[in-house]
Amino acid sequence: MADTKDLEETGNKFTQVLDAAAKLPGVRINRAAYLRSALKRYCTAEQIEIAVAESPAAAGVPLSVITQVANTSIGYETSKVTGLSAVAGIPGGLAMLGTVPADLAQYMGHMLRITQKLAYLYSWPDLFAEDEELDEATESMLILFVGVMFGIQIAQSGVAKVAGMIAANVAKKLPQKALTKGVIYPVVKKVAGYIGTNMTKKIFAGGVAKAIPIVGAVLSGGLTLGTFLPMSKRLQKHLASLELTKPGHRGEDAATIDQEFEDEPTPGGSEESQPASARIEAAQLDEA
Repeated sequence: MADTKDLEETGNKFTQVLDAAAKLPGVRINRAAYLRSALKRYCTAEQIEIAVAESPAAAGVPLSVITQVANTSIGYETSKVTGLSAVAGIPGGLAMLGTVPADLAQYMGHMLRITQKLAYLYSWPDLFAEDEELDEATESMLILFVGVMFGIQIAQSGVAKVAGMIAANVAKKLPQKALTKGVIYPVVKKVAGYIGTNMTKKIFAGGVAKAIPIVGAVLSGGLTLGTFLPMSKRLQKHLASLELTKPGHRGEDAATIDQEFEDEPTPGGSEESQPASARIEAAQLDEA
């Protein structure tokens, strides 16, 4: 049975890793610049401008094009993170970033990079306000995205809920209150705890790999390749299934995002092991 305090502690540890990674150079993706670069080979100039101003779905970019571009971005980030992980696997290859291992921080940095790229391709609004630090709503959304990458079911339900709220309200920003209070926030906290537990296992596995002379770099790189690629594909598949990807998906008469979810009751449920509690939380979230 998972203990609430243990989940909070591991969740806080994961949040520290996420915050450290978000501050690394090159982690934050400029939405407009990325969409222009990624779509220029496949779309007209008019389509691209609509995709930047609104979304690729609103611009009528075919899902086949989005899939192709997404696969290219996943391949690029996978090759980069695998190479860096192999370097980090060499003793003395990278120094520690405070209490966060450097290879773990760079691994998470590439997870955040591919998360942003996939989100923008699949018609999500800008995750970062210009020239601003990582705010609580963005942090919560990134936690949910990474949770999907780890295969956590309640994270999938949380992302679907937020996507529905954005689609219904023609929103060009994340729903601040829904992600920091009400029905979504308790889900974010649980997802962070589950991710923290998974990352603790990864740190142990990485430490064992590096303890083996010479082959440590190979094992570290192989561990990264075996996790980063399928995790990225899992997020891609989930984002592609959401209403945001479909042209004409947005309603015009929906209530405002923040007001609709500000006073929602928080989900209950047991504190059992992740798979069981995840199913319970997902059901409660869908009923909210």
